[in-house]
Amino acid sequence: MGTPLFAVASLEALVAAGHTVAAVYTQPDRPKGRGQELAISPVKEAALRLGLPVYQPERVRRCTEELAGFGAKAMVVVGYGQIIPQSIIDLAPLGIVNVHGSLLPKYRGAAPIQWAIANGETETGVTTMRIDAGLDTGDMLKKATTAIGAEETAPELSARLAGMGAELLVATLAAMEEGRMTPEPQDNAAATLAPILKKEDGAIDWSRPASVIHARLRGFTPWPGATTTFRGTGLKVLTARVSGVTGLAPGEVAVRARALVAGCGEGTALELVEVQPEGRKRVSGESFANGARLLENEQLGK
Repeated sequence: MGTPLFAVASLEALVAAGHTVAAVYTQPDRPKGRGQELAISPVKEAALRLGLPVYQPERVRRCTEELAGFGAKAMVVVGYGQIIPQSIIDLAPLGIVNVHGSLLPKYRGAAPIQWAIANGETETGVTTMRIDAGLDTGDMLKKATTAIGAEETAPELSARLAGMGAELLVATLAAMEEGRMTPEPQDNAAATLAPILKKEDGAIDWSRPASVIHARLRGFTPWPGATTTFRGTGLKVLTARVSGVTGLAPGEVAVRARALVAGCGEGTALELVEVQPEGRKRVSGESFANGARLLENEQLGK
């Protein structure tokens, strides 16, 4: 059971390891883009390529009898996008294994990779866990750890963790089959949450230090992004780096050594490497500054 690109590596790894995948469950096709044409999920695309049967129920909780009919020893869930009821959790003798993109109990929830970067973590990983009725609260099975690159974005880290999670999943299932897995309960007191991202999460607060804004931009790429306003019009900051420039007030924008720089909290500054004005194409910060003809003491976010 899975839907996003993050889940594809796990599906491919199951097949490559010789497991019989009786069925693939993924979210129904959804309208996408300006034309609102129906788009299939990355997991469905992979399943069709692998010749696997695909099921796309609107509500998986209504599929208990159907799922029971497969007689599966285990089920795997990776970013499926629906709550799994207890009636389904109880079906497989080995239980339901979940591949989660964090070092549980930290970052339980829908966006663990994004929030780990956005919160300035330097280390993260993947955890396989046995699903229970809670939100990522089940017993942990295996973990793998990795450093977060200083410039790494959410899609880049997600791609790495997907591969790590796939390897960990195969190792987890092997250990479970052989009866040598000792599940470890999570410490609920150490849990943190990674809620689903909202559009307003991308709004830049220039009173924050540049390192914090930079981390949030990387974590919230591509959505909801990092957004502000310039002269009353929306402006998206696509890429940036922490600058050594000083003397700018929070939100004050200026050109220093041909680079577009914005003041941030605690006397720090952020170089805006690439930006996209609302309704226009992405441009370099330098090109944007040349076209805008910045005035003295102009402010972003005003």
